[in-house]
Amino acid sequence: MNGNTNIPWGSDKKVRDIQSGIKVQGNNITGTLKYIEGGLSPAGPLAGDGYFIALAISDIDTDATSCKVGLDPSIGTGLVEIIDDPDKWVVCKVLNTSQNFKVVSSDGTHTLTQTFDLNDITLQN
Repeated sequence: MNGNTNIPWGSDKKVRDIQSGIKVQGNNITGTLKYIEGGLSPAGPLAGDGYFIALAISDIDTDATSCKVGLDPSIGTGLVEIIDDPDKWVVCKVLNTSQNFKVVSSDGTHTLTQTFDLNDITLQN
């Protein structure tokens, strides 16, 4: 996501405030996540101190009727449906770099699961 993009859901932060240099290359995500005191939201999965990643999901199969995304393991939300989300922006709270980012899309008959490794993410205090 563009660094000047405002984080939605009531946050006063921009993407550049929470991360830098995020790139998806093959099945690997690299870059730096910045520690955010107080989190991005007063309640819910984006609340509380920690690291957050913002991604814009693209290249979803045009026949897909479902696209669920999120971190595995999750901190409680599990995978979230985004097929009807017009911008397909995702912000997740990252506990550690051993988590994976998953995209599970389906056309009702076939399911495609993509897993992206966070091992090369730098967590910056």
